[in-house]
Amino acid sequence: MNKKLNNFKKRFVTLGLTAVLSLSSLGLVFADGARVVTLGANLTQEQKDTMLKYFGVNKDEVVILEVNNQEERKYLQGVATEAQLGKKTYSCAYVEPTKSGSGINVKTANITWATPAMVATTLSTAGLTDADVVIAANFPVSGTGALTGIMKAFEDATGKPLEEDKKELASEELITTGDLGDDIGQDKATGIVNDVKTEIIKNNTKDTVQIAETINNVVNNYNVTLSDEQMAKLESLMEKISKQDYNYSEMKNALESVSDVVNENLSAIGENVNTGFFDKIKSFFEGIVDWFKGLFGGNNNDNSSILNNTNDSLLGENAKIDATDKSTINLPSSEQVEGFFAKIWNWFTGLFDGNDSNKVDDNNATPPSNEESNSDSTGDSSVDSLEQNSTVDENVQPDSSINPDSPVENSSENLNSTNVSNNKDTLNTPDSENTTNQVINY
Repeated sequence: MNKKLNNFKKRFVTLGLTAVLSLSSLGLVFADGARVVTLGANLTQEQKDTMLKYFGVNKDEVVILEVNNQEERKYLQGVATEAQLGKKTYSCAYVEPTKSGSGINVKTANITWATPAMVATTLSTAGLTDADVVIAANFPVSGTGALTGIMKAFEDATGKPLEEDKKELASEELITTGDLGDDIGQDKATGIVNDVKTEIIKNNTKDTVQIAETINNVVNNYNVTLSDEQMAKLESLMEKISKQDYNYSEMKNALESVSDVVNENLSAIGENVNTGFFDKIKSFFEGIVDWFKGLFGGNNNDNSSILNNTNDSLLGENAKIDATDKSTINLPSSEQVEGFFAKIWNWFTGLFDGNDSNKVDDNNATPPSNEESNSDSTGDSSVDSLEQNSTVDENVQPDSSINPDSPVENSSENLNSTNVSNNKDTLNTPDSENTTNQVINY
């Protein structure tokens, strides 16, 4: 009897261990599957491999999907111009859903038109609430097509499809915000759209007159004047958003995070949103706390985040790196520290007398606003409009001298002039015989 009992115990323990190992295996598969990378369909295999190295992953560690131009056109057709749509897909994305309350954190590399904050608020419209997102390309691209890849990756990672209406709205919002940013600056445009959207969803505003009043109030806070056409586009977008079943409590962290990033970026160039004296005080000291966290904490805030595991040096020293959380980029240099204290002085002088004449020159202040450009513009020209003057027609390709081994790819996408690294081993830029220092849409 005892012998049979012992045999039964052994079998039970064996079965139990087998079940535990099986569940653990399933858990590991799920963990790997929760991280999804999308790669531009028009990249060469070498360029795709470089992007995986930039993301810090191996092929067997993540789910890899391709995104092509036809998929991008599904959501952008009708709201984007042909120049914005392009014909090739080069941008890539790395997406990981995070725990509830984390908000949307975005990092970009070699993305020249869509800023991290712009992408973050747009993703909230698509139905994402908590995720870490990295958008990158081997060479400078506009990033207008990255949204499609992010949504596709998020759906695959969570196993839950996003609502088609919200995905279409998100695409429309990205183009509307970007176009507005060409005139008033990317951060101001992002702040206006994000703040209006926040008020409408928070207050469940449906009335068209109230929507228009909300837009007017927010626009006035940013000290800008919009044309009738721009106002009409915003009203149309917000009326569509008001008809969706958004849950403000689920979006709150993402929306507030975008607002904080916009305020920080505007403060970095000596501007502030007119949100009231005490709100300015609160925002200012929160900015100081965040800055010191970045200075002394570096990237130790969450080493498990995909934003901290990218190889930023792989894309070359001229690569444009930005993020909603600046600590995921680099530690501040001595010049950045000096720039920070200049920002403090600018903030105080602007707070009490509203006079910009006493502002300390802050050319070295970083991290840079996405409204900055490599343009030669100087003096009092607005940084908000620098990038809009750099677009040229692209029926040619980037310089073949950058990567002579890459096949020639014809494209009709727009290019924005920028400084592109000549390191062919890191950029892997598409070939061309006639064009250098270009930025490709997508």
